[in-house]
Amino acid sequence: MRSGYVAVIGRANAGKSTLINVLVGEKVSIVSPKPQTTRDRILGVLTEEEYQIVFVDTPGIYKARNALTDMMMKTTETSAKSVDMILYVVDGHDGVSEEEFALIKKYKALGLPMAVAYTKIDIMPKENIPLDMAKFSDEGIDLDVFPVSARKGKNIAALKKFLAEQMPEGEKVFEQDIVSDKSERFMIAEIMREKILLKFDKEIPHGVAIVINIFKQNENGVWEINLDIVCEKAGHKAILIGKQGRAIKEVSSFARQDMEKFLGGKVFLTTYVKVKEDWRDKPSLLRQYGYEEPTEY
Repeated sequence: MRSGYVAVIGRANAGKSTLINVLVGEKVSIVSPKPQTTRDRILGVLTEEEYQIVFVDTPGIYKARNALTDMMMKTTETSAKSVDMILYVVDGHDGVSEEEFALIKKYKALGLPMAVAYTKIDIMPKENIPLDMAKFSDEGIDLDVFPVSARKGKNIAALKKFLAEQMPEGEKVFEQDIVSDKSERFMIAEIMREKILLKFDKEIPHGVAIVINIFKQNENGVWEINLDIVCEKAGHKAILIGKQGRAIKEVSSFARQDMEKFLGGKVFLTTYVKVKEDWRDKPSLLRQYGYEEPTEY
């Protein structure tokens, strides 16, 4: 059997989490069209009869502007050095820039096996694909490049097969039915944050943390979930709540539906919005909200 870790790395909003969800076959990471959606290192586990691939979903490469984003970038760098292979994800729709090539060369220099997933080919002009493929050759980047569409499933099977062949011989890391290392409680918080990312614009979602106060299933089978939405400014709190509480009711209803699908049962959800100024720059609050310094496996 073959078994190993693959770090999935790339610029913010390149489609890493969507690709991992499709490769694993289940939702293990939240997705949104905004940068900084993924904050933690999340493992997605694909287990087949002859192999197991543990995908490491990392925060998108992003210029650090506070203690949280600095920690996110450290997580990505640490992950890249403690795996069996790197899958670098390029947003094909945006094209391949000189900066992108510089990042690819940086990670290639680590000396690990590496491949490139060139994503979003379903929403880009098809004639751009061979042009970009030629650029890799012109840059002297000798890597296997897989043009894929996660949404349409295009070339996903070929990418899986290739990655499995690169894994070292070894026993499974996780049991057969495990698809992620994260708990249900963690995923419930992430679902809430995902819906906030999708509903609200610009800086507010990036300054939001979710704190679960109560997470339990009652005797009648209903899940009781009580959580805080922590933001950085009083003005953000007003926007999140909305006029007569409409905004928070709408986003909570949106989140509750996904929580019920995830947990397979009814959910009674209570949400509160609280202000903790500049929490992203305060290490004590980062730890309190579950953001820890990255470690190797």
